[in-house]
Amino acid sequence: MIPAALRWSGDAAGHLEILDQTLLPARLEWIACADVGTVVEAIRSLRVRGAPAIGIAGGYGLAVAAGEAVRAKLSSAAARAHILARGAELATARPTAVNLRWAVDRCLGAIAPLPGDADATTLGTALLAEARAIHDEDRQLCAAIGRHGAPLLPDGGVLTHCNTGALATGGDGTALGVITAAWDQGRKLEVFADETRPLFQGARLTAWELGQRGIPVTVLADAAAGHLLRTGRIRACIVGADRITARGDTANKIGTYALAVLAHAHDVPFYVAAPSSTFDLTLDDGADIPIEERGADEVLRPLGVQAAPAGARAYNPAFDVTPARLIRGIVTERGVITPVTRENVLAMLRQEAR
Repeated sequence: MIPAALRWSGDAAGHLEILDQTLLPARLEWIACADVGTVVEAIRSLRVRGAPAIGIAGGYGLAVAAGEAVRAKLSSAAARAHILARGAELATARPTAVNLRWAVDRCLGAIAPLPGDADATTLGTALLAEARAIHDEDRQLCAAIGRHGAPLLPDGGVLTHCNTGALATGGDGTALGVITAAWDQGRKLEVFADETRPLFQGARLTAWELGQRGIPVTVLADAAAGHLLRTGRIRACIVGADRITARGDTANKIGTYALAVLAHAHDVPFYVAAPSSTFDLTLDDGADIPIEERGADEVLRPLGVQAAPAGARAYNPAFDVTPARLIRGIVTERGVITPVTRENVLAMLRQEAR
């Protein structure tokens, strides 16, 4: 049984609990988040990660902010101002994944119609209800993505990058959800997972999740993907996304673009799986997506092991952008966008979820 990436404990006066993914697969430990600072730190340090999951964390973080206001006995006006300020802090905890700001804005929208004299407890109850709704909806979205995406995967080798399963979402996952749905339908898959440097999300998290489900997995060094594709063993690649533009350019974990180029060179279909909340229709060109750059130690001292000499510098972008022309299809809860064009993206997002 794979534990949820995060959960709420108690009623509106309770707190958020986050599974510390930096400790997996060695240890299962939960972080109790009774203040927004702890939630923000957990998001920034990748204790919780994955675009849908950090969006859910942001929603629950606002309920935590309301709890802060209750304990501080703030007036109605001061409580609302406190929640708005904390919302701005949560929304910018990581810059690339659009789900985070989307979820924060949606939860703040839930309290906007409440009267100005609504107290912190009332605001907190509304925020928690909206965060729980986002969490529940993501479970359903993951299931729908799995249903739509499973038929795309043929028997044989499938290659994925980073972690896109239950640890990264509120349900069974996006790209990994497609893989597990296909497996559950009896597809004879041979799953390969890139280790995903520099933090090894593929080796530590994806391999662990697949093992928990009884699905055999082979972990490979990121640099081995080209050779593996050349052998002909890979029939399809599928990854997740942190932000997708109106024309389908997709930001995902660093190394995704290189994998897409390699898949294209070897005529292997390359798919992206993501909910509609990951689309940012205010952007058209992927070059306009902000790319988070992280600390040097993640590269120079991976997992705490000195891997480069003192004085060496590091280049550590957390994401890269894959242009739509390299993507065979984008799997959403509403169906599969293919070919990936602006017109098809907009047409799919106008549809109801199926």
